[in-house]
Amino acid sequence: MPEPDLLGALSAALDGTGPAILPLDRNLPASRLRTVLNAFAPTAIATADGIDRFVAGTGVADDVAVVLTTSGSTGTLKAAELTADALLASARASLARIGPTHSGSENSGRAHSGRAHSGSAHSGSGRWLCCLPTHHISGLGVLVRSLVTGVTPVFADRVDAAMIASADCDCISLVPTQLRRLLEAGAAVDRFGTILLGGAATPAELLDAAAAAGAHVVTTYGMTETCGGCVYDGMPLDGVLVKTDAAGLLRIGGPTLFSRYRLAPELTDASMEDGWFVTSDLGQVRADGSVALRGRADDVINTGGEKVVPTQVEYALRGLDWVSDAVVVGARDLEWGERVTAIIVPADRKDPPTLARLRMELRDALPRYAVPRALVCVGEIPMLASGKPDRLKLRMIAAEQYVSDAAGGAGTEG
Repeated sequence: MPEPDLLGALSAALDGTGPAILPLDRNLPASRLRTVLNAFAPTAIATADGIDRFVAGTGVADDVAVVLTTSGSTGTLKAAELTADALLASARASLARIGPTHSGSENSGRAHSGRAHSGSAHSGSGRWLCCLPTHHISGLGVLVRSLVTGVTPVFADRVDAAMIASADCDCISLVPTQLRRLLEAGAAVDRFGTILLGGAATPAELLDAAAAAGAHVVTTYGMTETCGGCVYDGMPLDGVLVKTDAAGLLRIGGPTLFSRYRLAPELTDASMEDGWFVTSDLGQVRADGSVALRGRADDVINTGGEKVVPTQVEYALRGLDWVSDAVVVGARDLEWGERVTAIIVPADRKDPPTLARLRMELRDALPRYAVPRALVCVGEIPMLASGKPDRLKLRMIAAEQYVSDAAGGAGTEG
């Protein structure tokens, strides 16, 4: 359904006057749409042509307002049931942390990531620019916050410098790729009182560039199961509880948690323990309550018996002048089990770096076993709609490189 119609349906779902909703990507191929509908069995389907009953439909608990599919980065098809109370608790805690007016003048004195903010002029209306997919929690969260404040958001299929210049909005939620492109285009990012930035790890140099442009960026950590961002600038939102377990995995508790995975009790049981959601993220909770992320446990590369956290290698790669962007994945290797593979976007695409150069420049920054043994240069990093790197596709690229090397290519070095 069109975005304004979705806003109305969401409002009714939250206050109980309408049914729970399952927002879907309007651009899904027909085969994928059938797979999603069969997996999550809504009772009705709303399209531009009206509402049709779904023969295999299954209802939800009365307190569920939204069912959202997850990003699919793990390849497992699942959808989280989110109650109205959880969504509203998330929105209210987010708005409380950002501030009541979201205007640049009000926010300019508040600490955020240790970076200065210029405090340029804003309208102070608290209006959000919604430019993220509303079938993901990042975009849907913008709508919930808008409903809580009573200010209708501005919808945009894409965001660019011209949109930023003309939109009468104070707040925006972006993923790092969008922010990077806006900065490269010279967009007036300082016009926003708050830029929520999440969906993927944010390089420090991107935050520095945003601060230099006068942007007020608040980094967020969260997921569909926590109704979106639940940790802002490293600190949990009010009411959100975070701890680590013996394996170093972050566990999250509090009022913003999802209820269950739809029609998948085995997945729910595997992810919940004593009221805590067990994430796949490695991290640390410091003495002051702040949260430090290390990366996803399911992304850890086991090479020659050593464990490599990809984000640590990615930070080192992004610190090189000739690397514009980078993601690190593991590829099957008969000798090492997995080999560390760097997939990078060269700063100068006419003069891509060699693996030998990469290994030489990283040898003092990383343990020997963590230095990439394979290199693939690409024009851009494939991304999911949620803003996260598409690691399934990236692993396929790495696997193809391995086959090429085995056939006599020159993409690896021992």
